[in-house]
Amino acid sequence: MNHTVLAELVANVFKVVASPGDEVQPGDMLVILESMKMEIPVLAEVAGTISEIAVAEGDVITEGDTIAVISS
Repeated sequence: MNHTVLAELVANVFKVVASPGDEVQPGDMLVILESMKMEIPVLAEVAGTISEIAVAEGDVITEGDTIAVISS
């Protein structure tokens, strides 16, 4: 079963922390977004293995864009 992590706001991708193949637990940091000079961590919501990171550092994302996919 796959869980898709979606963007909740318009932001720049400041840093990608996780990589495909990484094992994550709820609360683990996946990426850091930057919006209005604030850094916003995006955390894993479920435990599993990252099957896809859909963003890269410097990307501009909007609400509803896929950030990552976690397979459980």
